[in-house]
Amino acid sequence: GWVHSVRSQKGVLFLHINDGSSLENLQVVADPSLENRDLTFGSAVEVQGKLVKSPHRMQNVELKAETIRVVGPCDTLSFPLKRKGRHPLDYVRQFPHLRCRNTTLGSLLRIRSEATAAIHSFFQDNGYVHIHTPIITSNDCEGAGELFQIETSNEARESAEKTHFFNVPAFLTVSGQLHLEAMAGAFTQVFTFGPTFRAENSQSRRHLAEFYMVEAELSFTESLQDVMQVMEDLFKTATNTVLSKCPHDVELFHKYIAPAQK
Repeated sequence: GWVHSVRSQKGVLFLHINDGSSLENLQVVADPSLENRDLTFGSAVEVQGKLVKSPHRMQNVELKAETIRVVGPCDTLSFPLKRKGRHPLDYVRQFPHLRCRNTTLGSLLRIRSEATAAIHSFFQDNGYVHIHTPIITSNDCEGAGELFQIETSNEARESAEKTHFFNVPAFLTVSGQLHLEAMAGAFTQVFTFGPTFRAENSQSRRHLAEFYMVEAELSFTESLQDVMQVMEDLFKTATNTVLSKCPHDVELFHKYIAPAQK
């Protein structure tokens, strides 16, 4: 994992390390003789030892280290993330290769991962066939949104009279709906969950150039209530999964990001 803090206290070395699987750190207790100059905040380490019950009431277990190896050292002076203080998101976004180590973005990505898995599981468990609808398409899905057109770099420079790469204009998909409607005529229940693109040139928080969208089609429904029930069950399943599997990550958002929206 990666070191989140290092401190020596009364002849004992304490480390907090995190491997990205959880918001919670693992406390490592070691003999001070295992400390070296490369053991700093941000360094990557491999620790071997025994997992024992912790006397501290805030954690169930801790690791009594027998060996500590620094896999990748970190220069704390030049490292843009600091141990203390909450970094604003605008700041950490300046460092694309490191921003996922930020607790807020790390929690967000773990929640997204669990939600994605729950959505797939819900449809698979209920007999839906997963269809990979095309990302590059010639249809505009009933004018569902402004389109990004696909062309090669040569096409962009040459005359518009030249033939297209696909012989017809091609776009990044705004929806897989039309493909799913056709597939539902053979598989009864189908879904897709993939990237969609909208080219509305708006800088508001409500407009995204790229986002992932869940879409489903089902045949032989008797009423609108049938469709609404699927949506409700999907929402409850995904929500319950996230709340049960990512309680600490969710709590972080309730505490710091959207305090009044629990």
